[in-house]
Amino acid sequence: MKNNRLAVSIHILSLAALNARERVTSEFIAGSVHTNSVVIRRLTSKLKKAGLLTSQPGIPGVKLTRSPSETSLLDIHKAIYGKEESVFSIHQNPNPDCEVGANIQSTLNTTFDKVQDAIEKELSNQTLQDILDDLFA
Repeated sequence: MKNNRLAVSIHILSLAALNARERVTSEFIAGSVHTNSVVIRRLTSKLKKAGLLTSQPGIPGVKLTRSPSETSLLDIHKAIYGKEESVFSIHQNPNPDCEVGANIQSTLNTTFDKVQDAIEKELSNQTLQDILDDLFA
């Protein structure tokens, strides 16, 4: 199953950027994403903890804390998945008596680490502003 949390988080931040004069609510965002507002609140909570969004007690909605050009997609990825979580995971406990099982983890770790580095490099080169610019190109 594909995970869409990064895409939905970029969607949330894009709506906040495009509606900068007002606070966007989880219900408004949920309508745009076409999902339940609980899903939106979970993600906005992570984005707030990472300092990408802000809210005020008693006032519905969120706002960006910095300009879209100062927010990389890697910042968003780290906010949602954490700093150390890899895109890939390796199955646990392969059979050590098997020729492949004994070596698969170290082999895949090397390959997956290279791919993870490439993904992070590309995400760091793209900003939320790049996404906004592409939305209306």
